[in-house]
Amino acid sequence: MPRRSKEDALATRHALLDAAEHVFLSQGVAGTSLNDIAQYAGTTRGAIYWHFKDKADLFNAMMDRVIMPMQSALEWDEPTAGADPLPKLKKALRRAMHQTAADPQTRRVFEVATHKVEYVDSLCAVRARHLSVQRAVVERMRGILLQSASVQGVRLAVPATVAAQGLHALVDGLINNWLLDPTAFALEASGSKTIDAYLCGIGLP
Repeated sequence: MPRRSKEDALATRHALLDAAEHVFLSQGVAGTSLNDIAQYAGTTRGAIYWHFKDKADLFNAMMDRVIMPMQSALEWDEPTAGADPLPKLKKALRRAMHQTAADPQTRRVFEVATHKVEYVDSLCAVRARHLSVQRAVVERMRGILLQSASVQGVRLAVPATVAAQGLHALVDGLINNWLLDPTAFALEASGSKTIDAYLCGIGLP
């Protein structure tokens, strides 16, 4: 394929993904047709099928362009043996909340993924993706909490899996509630204090 054609194809793909973000956000994923996205992008339905096999494939490609806050928060090197990873975890979770509040594209895609997607039959692949990411994040948190407890010489107040599930639900819930009304509270500042309180409650000051 000539270079110009490749560039044009890439530009069309990006235009479709940009359109998907905005139309999914305004209409919901299940309520959006591929034709809606094509019209918003100023292209044809055939162009969508050139790049994506179906709506779920388009949705996942849209998600792949943005690292979700909870994923990016935990994508750092394994902590050094014998070191307490908790300070790094707190910093990473604060960064995730900052990313949500400060980056419009992250906020838009996160809102689509959490508030605008219905797990109907045609979007089963989307549900599978969501669950896979969630399980990976919870497992990473579990390992960090266990190592921190070991380094500090304390016993967690609840089993590590429960503690990790609770922490994930807390941060995810903070972000989701902030998205519903960004004026209700300062996500990064209030969220950090809430996370500190939770960690103290499970025995990790």
